[in-house]
Amino acid sequence: MSDFQYCLNSSTIRPTPILRKIAIARKAGYSAIELWHDDIDAHIAQGGRLADVRHAVEDQGLTVPTTIYLKGWFETTGAAHAAALEECKRRMDQAVGVGAIHMIAGPPRGMADHTQGAVNYRELVELGLSRGVKPAMEFLGFVEDINTIEDALEVVTKSGHPAGTIVLDPFHIYRGGGSPESIAKLTASQIAIFHFNDAPTSPAREQQQDHDRVYPGDGHLDLKRQLNLLRQVGYKKWLSLELFREDLWAKDPLEVARVGLERMRAVAEG
Repeated sequence: MSDFQYCLNSSTIRPTPILRKIAIARKAGYSAIELWHDDIDAHIAQGGRLADVRHAVEDQGLTVPTTIYLKGWFETTGAAHAAALEECKRRMDQAVGVGAIHMIAGPPRGMADHTQGAVNYRELVELGLSRGVKPAMEFLGFVEDINTIEDALEVVTKSGHPAGTIVLDPFHIYRGGGSPESIAKLTASQIAIFHFNDAPTSPAREQQQDHDRVYPGDGHLDLKRQLNLLRQVGYKKWLSLELFREDLWAKDPLEVARVGLERMRAVAEG
């Protein structure tokens, strides 16, 4: 029996329409699915309803740990910040509508004012909680600044909000040059979700991008060590398969999801 719950990040089967993604997640054996707002918007633009997504999730008995993502909130001020928050509110309402627990709050691409970002993150968390969802701070290994666990933790800590959480991801830990051992600096309650993937040895770490990710166990990262660190801090929630590979997008999405779950279990339970 696994110490964790298995989730499918719907980016892994990206071209598939959202309602089918939800059905595939359950059929492949997952108990949860992460949804992207661009998929929700596409469904609505084609005449669908937000309620369709919620009903599909409920019918399949799935949990929605996160929706993805909130942007523009960290680095902006003044009118630009107000506009960014309006879009965040729209997406928050979608997240609540589909029953999500968290929303992933992405960092800026360039150098960042951590103090201002912390103030803005506190504001974002309070806004999310007022609407019924919890924004989680994400670091991205390929951005210039907020690219390690320590960076995300600094923002959350400086915000001073007890509901602050972080998104973890083996690829981003590696790509940002950080150490998996930094997982030990967190408490279970500070971890919103653990994205699950692996990284190849080539190209060089500094050149890798999202599309270079591989199935867990197909790369060189010590994923078992990372999972043991999660166990040590008491995290027992979702491992979410997150890949961005066009070669997988061209395949049968159900088969991709099934293979992904097999690879996750082989690492987590082997």
